[in-house]
Amino acid sequence: MTLNSDPCPALDAVRGRRSHSKVTDEAPTSEQLAELIAPLSSIADHSGMRPWRIIALRGDERDLIGHALAEASGGEPEQHEKFVKKARRAPLVLAIVACVQDSKKVPTWEQEAVASGAAHLLSLLLHEAGWGVMWRTGLQTRSEAVHRAHRLSGSEYLLGWLYVGGIPDRDRREKPRKPLPVERFLSEGVDPA
Repeated sequence: MTLNSDPCPALDAVRGRRSHSKVTDEAPTSEQLAELIAPLSSIADHSGMRPWRIIALRGDERDLIGHALAEASGGEPEQHEKFVKKARRAPLVLAIVACVQDSKKVPTWEQEAVASGAAHLLSLLLHEAGWGVMWRTGLQTRSEAVHRAHRLSGSEYLLGWLYVGGIPDRDRREKPRKPLPVERFLSEGVDPA
């Protein structure tokens, strides 16, 4: 089988994915979002732990992100406004939470990889559904203030946020990506020492 001759929607979705730092005020409804999250049950997940959850923040709820980031940064009161403005860059912000469970079989790093996989696949599904998405993180993502603001338990921590909204200028041409130097990232076998 060659990838070039058969239709391959997953390959097309990966090739077409883009980060959208600017989005419109349009956002998926709760029902549309649920429809995109349901297929995440197919993620490779050792022992079927599903060590992740997503918190959808809309409207004024997004401000908690800005206030928490400002507190974590030690910012002055005037900086709170800057952080709140950043948190409102999209009408829907999805907090991606890793829910680490005690396990003798599945280490923490593997559970975090599953949660990251859920976030990435969701961003692909959102993009394929016509939404603009940007995964945002930062030095304060795992700060105590951000943890507290999202009401996370002791075994949970934030991986980042997916900022979601409508894509402005849908007809605008995307600049081409630089080709991936595959030989740098793929090797056949292990070189002898």
